[in-house]
Amino acid sequence: MDRTERFYKIDQMIHERGVVSFVQLMDALEVSRATLKRDLEYMRSRLNAPIVWDRDANGYRFDSQHANQHAQYTLPGLWFNSGEVHALLTMQHLLSNLDPGGILNPHISPLLARLNGLLGTADNSAEEVRHRVMILGSAKRSLKLVHFERVGSALLHRKRLRLTYFARGSGETSEREVSPQRLVYYRDNWYLDAWCHLRNDLRNFAVDSIRRADILEQKARDISPRSMDQTLGPGYGIFSGKRVKWAKLRFSTERARWVSQESWHPEQRSETDSEGRYILLLPYADHRELIMDILKFGNDVEVLAPPDLRQRVASEARCLVDLYSR
Repeated sequence: MDRTERFYKIDQMIHERGVVSFVQLMDALEVSRATLKRDLEYMRSRLNAPIVWDRDANGYRFDSQHANQHAQYTLPGLWFNSGEVHALLTMQHLLSNLDPGGILNPHISPLLARLNGLLGTADNSAEEVRHRVMILGSAKRSLKLVHFERVGSALLHRKRLRLTYFARGSGETSEREVSPQRLVYYRDNWYLDAWCHLRNDLRNFAVDSIRRADILEQKARDISPRSMDQTLGPGYGIFSGKRVKWAKLRFSTERARWVSQESWHPEQRSETDSEGRYILLLPYADHRELIMDILKFGNDVEVLAPPDLRQRVASEARCLVDLYSR
């Protein structure tokens, strides 16, 4: 950790424990004796930290009486790493978008206050952080909250649902009785993994495509997490399944500089050929989402295998060419 992080760690440990020994600080910070001494001296002399050595307790503590006479003690601004700031802003965004007048508001307000406090621990306010750092959603669809609430209630109470569901792929509406298993938030949209009693198999449902949801009294069928992962986990993206194929994609030398740094799937494999082109292999069970992601690269990507995926991508590309040439 860098020096600023060490200052925060020292401050946190003394506040939480009251008295902290020199050895405990060294072990927690993973620094040498000399480095810790320099950190403590810097905090005292430059940051006005009222840290004193308590001989009787054999450790460092804050001197509350001395602190009242001292100049204001403030730590330097702490910046977050990419994962931390993304998590904080995403939580803040999700909570802010919940119904402000709903029954959760008394519980949400304290959480938002804590998040704002965390975001504002730097030299800038929470509002300044949100102004300077943006979390942008992609292809987010509108969601009927009443359906989401019923789905969530049935999920947690282990009840079955009767759904009126519109399948965008076929354009058909059907009646389904399902046993909800888990909710998945993926690419700014909500999906329900459930056992479909009509198809007698696990299925994935877009929550925004649910036209009606009624909670039934029948107990939901429980599917083990292992079976869920085996059926819905191995393929690419949200459209997964048991019959997994492997796609082999080749990206141009120019595009390779970007794609080689991307993670498309946890089990993906890759290599770079003699011409500097990036070859990516990844499992998929349903071609729909994979084709969408392939097409956005245009001439910079070629599908090498399997043949049926290559044909589907070529057909979609021809349709696009015909559409824009009219």
